[in-house]
Amino acid sequence: MISKGKEKIVVDVSINKSNEKVWELWTSPEHIINWYFASDDWHAPRAENDLKIGGKFSISMEAKDGSMGFDFSGTYTKLNKNKLLVYQLDDGRDVRIEFKGDDGKTTIRQIFEAEETHTIDQQKSGWQAILINFKKYAEMH
Repeated sequence: MISKGKEKIVVDVSINKSNEKVWELWTSPEHIINWYFASDDWHAPRAENDLKIGGKFSISMEAKDGSMGFDFSGTYTKLNKNKLLVYQLDDGRDVRIEFKGDDGKTTIRQIFEAEETHTIDQQKSGWQAILINFKKYAEMH
C-alpha cells in the first residue's frame, strides 16, 4: 500500500505486446538483466526474483566503467499475475506497478514514493528512462 505523506511519482509506458509476454519479460531475471537500467553507460549484471508475496527481488545496477553501482531490492507485498506488483523497497518506500492489457498492447504504470536524495524530476526521468528501455527490449522479444 502506498503510504500517505510521501510524494508519489507516476510514470507509464505503452508496449506493443500482450500482457502475458510483458509480465514474463518484466519478472524473469534472464530478461531483467537486459533492460533494468536508465542509460546505455549502465547495465544490470545480476537479477534475482522470488515472485510471491513475501518474496524478495534484487537487481544489481552498475556503471559499465565500474565507477559506481548499487543493488535495487525489496519485498513483494501484493501481486496479481499479469496485472499488479506491489513491493516495499529495502529503504521502506512503496512501489505499485499496474499492467493493463488490451488487443495485444500493454500499459505499465508505476507509482512510487519519492526518496529524499534526488529531485522529483531526476527520479521521474530515471524511472521513465528504465520504462523506455523496457519498451525497446520488450518490443524486440
